[in-house]
Amino acid sequence: MGNNVVRTVTRPALGGAALALAAAALFGISTPLVQRAGLALGAFTTAALLYAGAALLGALVRQPVDREAALRRSDLKRLALMAIFGAGIGPVALAWGLQHTSGTSASLMLALEAVFTAVLARVLYREVMDRRVWAAMLLLFVGGVALILDRGMEAGGQLLGILAVLGATAAWGVDNTLSRALAERDPGQVVLGKSIIGAAVTGTMAVGFGEPLPHLQPALALLAIGASGYGLSLRLYLLAQRAFGAARTGSVFAFAPFIGAVLALALGERSATLGMGLGGALMLGGVILHLIEDHAHEHDHDVLDHEHAHVHDDGHHNHTHDPMPVGAHSHRHCHDAQRHSHAHVPDAHHAHDH
Repeated sequence: MGNNVVRTVTRPALGGAALALAAAALFGISTPLVQRAGLALGAFTTAALLYAGAALLGALVRQPVDREAALRRSDLKRLALMAIFGAGIGPVALAWGLQHTSGTSASLMLALEAVFTAVLARVLYREVMDRRVWAAMLLLFVGGVALILDRGMEAGGQLLGILAVLGATAAWGVDNTLSRALAERDPGQVVLGKSIIGAAVTGTMAVGFGEPLPHLQPALALLAIGASGYGLSLRLYLLAQRAFGAARTGSVFAFAPFIGAVLALALGERSATLGMGLGGALMLGGVILHLIEDHAHEHDHDVLDHEHAHVHDDGHHNHTHDPMPVGAHSHRHCHDAQRHSHAHVPDAHHAHDH
């Protein structure tokens, strides 16, 4: 077993963090926009249009099999569960909640998605969660509780709306955790498959519940929002999970609510309160605390055989080609056992225990 030091990347989390932040920005912007575009529509209709737009995006960004690993038949069950939670329960609960609470408070409440994702990632994938990460999750949780209490003091049923948004965050936390196992597959295919199933299910429910057909303008708006805020955002989210795991991706993605809340206020909403500010500050503190994590130590790699997109300058992919390909490419390959020391995060090659 070799013993060497990998010096190629000093802070490997930064690349994943940048992808997660981009995904967060797209999703955060979408929340107040969905509230406006779907104002007169049913929750199932809104969800169906959002994921129809996401499906269009997924079809456009699919990659050839020599660039990204294709979905397998064995992935279909997991993909269907992702669609039920992430493209069915999540957006429907959010659409209903947005009709019964303010866009600002709903946007901030979505930060709790990170808590559900991190806890599930720890339970299912044994991702490393040190005291700093748990402290960050605690700040996010306390901030969400402060927001629930603040909305509960408002008249007009805002508490029910915020609880519906809480349900959406739990559903998306399950979805995020399920998607971790597909992060090495072509993200375009994952977006396409999940979105088709989600749009079909919610569209059928919209017809079954007799929701009215949307007019052209809000339908086109929701399709565009779905393509960017759900389709492209999910693609970037999957790439971030590939780079540094489900829990950390979920934590960085918690920036999305603050982006959405700022946009909601910029669009003229005047629902900001002291409790909302306190909850938002606590959540932001949790995100920042997580981002300053730095993790490096000597560790072992067991023999690993898998398929995913990779390059040959990362210290882990030392196999040869004739001729050597340029840039990222995908094929089945085997890693030899080795021991080395470098900064790392819980990606596909660093799932070791601590």
